[in-house]
Amino acid sequence: MSQRITLFICFAVGYFLSNFYRAANAVIAGDLGRDLQLTAADLGLMTSLFYAGFALVQLPLGAALDRLGPRVTLPALMMATAAGSLLFASAHSFAPLAAGRTLIGVGMAGMLMGAIKAFGAWFDPRRVATITSLLVGIGASGGLAAATPLAWLNERFGWRAVFLWGAVAVLVSAAGIALGTRNAPRGVAWRAAPGAPGGGFGQIFRDLRFWRIAPLNFFLIGTMLAVQTLWGGPYLFDVLHLAPVQAGNLLLFLSGGVVAGYFACGPLADRFGAQRVTVAAVAVFAAAQLVFLLPGWMPPAALIAVVFFGFGFTGAFNLLQLAEIRALFPPHMSGRAATAVNMFGFAGAALLQWWMGLIIGAFPRDTAGHYPPAAYAAAFGFTLVGTALALAWYASPGGAWWRQDVERSPGA
Repeated sequence: MSQRITLFICFAVGYFLSNFYRAANAVIAGDLGRDLQLTAADLGLMTSLFYAGFALVQLPLGAALDRLGPRVTLPALMMATAAGSLLFASAHSFAPLAAGRTLIGVGMAGMLMGAIKAFGAWFDPRRVATITSLLVGIGASGGLAAATPLAWLNERFGWRAVFLWGAVAVLVSAAGIALGTRNAPRGVAWRAAPGAPGGGFGQIFRDLRFWRIAPLNFFLIGTMLAVQTLWGGPYLFDVLHLAPVQAGNLLLFLSGGVVAGYFACGPLADRFGAQRVTVAAVAVFAAAQLVFLLPGWMPPAALIAVVFFGFGFTGAFNLLQLAEIRALFPPHMSGRAATAVNMFGFAGAALLQWWMGLIIGAFPRDTAGHYPPAAYAAAFGFTLVGTALALAWYASPGGAWWRQDVERSPGA
């Protein structure tokens, strides 16, 4: 097996686990709430801590990737996920559960960014877009595993056993990256030469083009992950009154849309241009949320399946913002540039997931413990307005069309 294939497999396994952990709480939310007596606000805050830890690590992660490389950086971080998974599995109150969720996020913070850094050194630049899209599409199937399969495992073995074995899987994956990959082929430079001007985060944050991209990534990936990894499940339980496995089946459509979107966004951007595709995708993403703004109407499950798929498919186009920012800065700054945008995306996931919980929790529950449809309409209304404003800023003059000379490939 070639070194490139081995490297790809090692990163794909790690990214699969990252997506599994992200999405797991949507299916087990009911059991967590019952077993530990958590409110909607508690669930929103606890689940969002994955993204809070993820976001807080991004800037030091970018510097570490540019200086130490992914082979050292990622396995070291993944030890935090293994510890967090064990803590989560053994938790009997909110505090250790929240701490475990935070550690899981910290440890998984570098999987995609590390892969992007490594692929830039190992693959032809003209193929990086295709390879990255393939990795993300395969890795995003971890979200599929966190839908119906996780619902079955949870019913059969319980969520504590799932997280216990998850820690073992993370340790095996970390060993694979440490032993089976290299930062770059021999003779290929992957960091700045000694004495060369490195360029730091200040250069990135002073660039107005960064501030066109970052707010869009905040709402696009933030809203998509807030729904996929938590609030999609409670919405199905409270509004449609579905059983866990039925809800898992519909969440499978959402995660399937995410996987399909990651596979499709690269070829579409190659054909039509990354910025044009981004604008069209985000417009559809916003429109999909309109279905949830009708508090007096219970949409049929078949319609929700279609909406969930479209929501996930277009939400996956957040990958194109990483490609856009990567085209603006030299290769030795690629780790920092990508993690700077990624920080905003996962800060969006953390904050939006929490804020949606606060909005939903402001409404009274019925005698069966369900929040009313109006609670979810208010929460989705908030994310819809934010998405629309971010898209307007991105697409305004000087925004999405700021660089027509950038290569059309999202891996440029």
